[in-house]
Amino acid sequence: MSHYVVTGAGSTGSATARLLAEQGEHVRLVTRSGSGPEHPGIERVAADVTDPNRLTALLDGAHALVNCAAPLYDRWKQDFPPLAGSLLTAAERTGAGYVMLGNLYGYGPLDGPATEGQPLAPGTVKGAVRAGMWADALAAHLAGRVRATEVRAGSFFGPGAQSLFLLLAGRQLVAGEPAAYYADLDAPHSWAYPADVARTLVAAARSGDSWGRAWHVPAFATLSARELAAALAGAAGAPAPRLTAMTDRDLAELAVLVPLLGEVYEMRYLTHRPTVLDSTRTERAFGLRATPLAEVLAATAADLG
Repeated sequence: MSHYVVTGAGSTGSATARLLAEQGEHVRLVTRSGSGPEHPGIERVAADVTDPNRLTALLDGAHALVNCAAPLYDRWKQDFPPLAGSLLTAAERTGAGYVMLGNLYGYGPLDGPATEGQPLAPGTVKGAVRAGMWADALAAHLAGRVRATEVRAGSFFGPGAQSLFLLLAGRQLVAGEPAAYYADLDAPHSWAYPADVARTLVAAARSGDSWGRAWHVPAFATLSARELAAALAGAAGAPAPRLTAMTDRDLAELAVLVPLLGEVYEMRYLTHRPTVLDSTRTERAFGLRATPLAEVLAATAADLG
C-alpha cells in the first residue's frame, strides 16, 4: 500500500481520493476545513496548504502529491502563486511526485485541437497564472529538484463539477425551462468528467514516464453547447431545450448578483471559439478511455433533477 496526499476536496479532488482509496491506497486528503468523502482509506486533514512547512510534514513518506485545490476564481492572480509555491516546495523537500491539475487557459485561443505538446501562449491574466505555475514546476523538474507533471482537462461537466454550463443552464434544461449560456452555442468543445480527470491524475502519479510532461484528460464528448443541452435534456426526459446565447451585457448584469461571474469575461474565447482537446498521447500511454457519454448524461441529469 502506497501513501498519497491529495489537496482539495471539490468534485475532482474527492473523486481522486476515493479512487485511490478504493484501490487499496492510503490517502491523506487535505483541505482548510477537513472536508471530503468518508472512506476507511481516506484520512481527512484540516490544514492550510499555503504553509509549506505544514504541507511538508503531511507529505512525509508520500509517493505523490496530487493538487486539486484552487483559490476563488476572482483571487487567482493574488492567491494561486503562493499556493503553487508551497506545493512545489513541499514536493521538493520530500521527494514526492508532484501532479498538478491544470486546464486549457495557458494555451490561449486555439486554431485547432490542442495536443499534449502544444506550446503555451497565454493572453490573459488567468492564463499567465496557469502557465507560470507549470513553468516553475517544469524548471524544477528539469533541474532535478522534483518530479512534476500536469494533467489538463477541458470544460468540466458532471455531478458536483465546477461548470459554467451547469451553473448557468443545467437545472433549467433538466426541468424543461428556458435557459441561457454565455457562449457561441455552436462552437465545439471538449468536455471532461470528474471521474475521468481523477483516473488520469492517478495514472500520471503512478507512471514512471509521466514526469516532465503535460497530459490531457480524455473527453467524454466533443459537442457544442447546443448539442450538449439537447443531450442532457433528452437524458432527463425533458422537452427539447430552449437555450439562448447570453450576451456580454447579460453576463455583466448577472455578475452584479453573482460577482464571480464578472471573471468569466476575460476567458470568453474559451466559450465563444472552438476549444478541442486531443488526448491521443495520454490514451496510448495510460490505456485510458473516457466514460461513455450516456453514463455521464444519466448521472448529471439525476444529480440536477
